[in-house]
Amino acid sequence: MNARAVVDRFLEVTTGGDLPALADLYAEDSVIEIPFAPQGIPTRFEGREGHRSRFAMAAKVLRQERLENVVIHESADPEVVIVEYDLHGRVISSGKAIANTYIMVMRIRDGLIVHSRDYGNPLASADYRDDLVGI
Repeated sequence: MNARAVVDRFLEVTTGGDLPALADLYAEDSVIEIPFAPQGIPTRFEGREGHRSRFAMAAKVLRQERLENVVIHESADPEVVIVEYDLHGRVISSGKAIANTYIMVMRIRDGLIVHSRDYGNPLASADYRDDLVGI
């Protein structure tokens, strides 16, 4: 799978209801960095199985329902793809609607994400930060 196809699959799985399945798109030794993570949320995660565990915990807290305003930028480096999107969903426990804007810089090699740097809007996630602690 080329880098663009991996990103397309990532976007499809993100709102497909099986959040832990996202981990299958990551390399075994992959790294996810979240430079603007809300206070209490780690800024670095390592390893596919660690991602799977984290995504499974997130699926118990958040229901990701739809993406809007998706823009995919392919770069001069064939391994790097930049994705912009708005993610809409709900906090499961309260039903509270959530929306956040993301930019992700993904490095994809041999059909798997090896590194991503995920930039979410910290002001938007502040509304539901307490629901995310522990993920």
